[in-house]
Amino acid sequence: MGDAVTPRTLSEVVDRASVVVCCGSGGVGKTTTAALIAMHAAQQGRRSVVVTIDPARRLADALGLQGLTNDPSPITGPWNEPGGAGGSMSALMLDTKGTFDGLVKRYSADPDQAERILANAFYRNISGALSGTQEYMASEKLYELAVEGDFDLVVVDTPPTRNALDFLDAPQRLAHFLDHRLYKVLLSPSKGIGRAVNVATQAVMRQIAKVVGAEVISDALAFFKAFEGMEQGFKERAREVDRLLKRPSTAFVLVASPRSDTVTEAGFFADELARKEIAVQGLIVNRTQPSFGVALGDGAGEGTDGPVRVALSASAVRARAETLAGTALGDHYRCLADSLHLAAGEAEHLAGLAERVTPAPVVKVPVQPFEVSDLESLRTLAAVVFADTSDGYGAGDSDAQQAHD
Repeated sequence: MGDAVTPRTLSEVVDRASVVVCCGSGGVGKTTTAALIAMHAAQQGRRSVVVTIDPARRLADALGLQGLTNDPSPITGPWNEPGGAGGSMSALMLDTKGTFDGLVKRYSADPDQAERILANAFYRNISGALSGTQEYMASEKLYELAVEGDFDLVVVDTPPTRNALDFLDAPQRLAHFLDHRLYKVLLSPSKGIGRAVNVATQAVMRQIAKVVGAEVISDALAFFKAFEGMEQGFKERAREVDRLLKRPSTAFVLVASPRSDTVTEAGFFADELARKEIAVQGLIVNRTQPSFGVALGDGAGEGTDGPVRVALSASAVRARAETLAGTALGDHYRCLADSLHLAAGEAEHLAGLAERVTPAPVVKVPVQPFEVSDLESLRTLAAVVFADTSDGYGAGDSDAQQAHD
């Protein structure tokens, strides 16, 4: 991050960052994790905002909000109470088209140009549905909040795409498109299609019109004509967004589950970030099997200050279950042995992922039969995720709750 010392805990990662990007595949608890990070920052006295993409209804309910919009909505919590940390937390749900509309208004030469674009049928179709638009608008909203907003920390829940790198590449792709020869050809109607577009290009346009309809082509050409003159502003903004994503104060936190498919995807993402010379600053693995062990007491191990836990052996526990077969206690031992077996399998294929992100801190959040249903359950879960710090969540239990998207 900002100094040469590598953060040793997730708390240190978040405390040093001005932007946290939560990335990973869908269904691994990424949205809830993003909210927890923003909550932690507020509890530490910072002004935080979380940008969600498609939060589950229960998450909005847990945050105490009837419905998230494209503008930050303040969340009431203990940080607001007398004697609290004095921080703040807000949340918003990305509106792709609304964010795109805002950019059009920003870079239009005058209100008439903006109105022509916003009313164009082609624009209305692509502004919310074109491939990559959501990823770029997520990064644009991040830039808007981080640079122009009144926040100390912006946390982004990236779009649930299989190729999460689209979020990183979107600003550069837009800039490259606006520099591409094809884009300049599409701008040609403003200079007279007969003069600027050669005969071959006109023939291609006629063939496309036969497939999609002449009206679609007409709307598209009208859009690019109306867009002329705005491309420089869009290109510069895209470059600024790209620079923000590569700042030392921007931390990428990888979120995964112990399932082999999500571990594989997380590993791929970590490798791709490394190729871009971007380090993963933290790894959070949700829904892991809980760990079990035997406490040997204080000072049981050399150089230790507290209780030492020795992991239980699955084979020993299963042998005990067989000895007690047919009894209720034997059933409990069998369930414990099954859990230990699953935990060992998880640890085996998580080891490679943890090694890939070294020296980033790794946080495992054990599965529990709970749903995040209110602010208090979020705070309890935050206490687990940030168990490496003392920040007054009021929940010091070592048990974890389940994180869900």
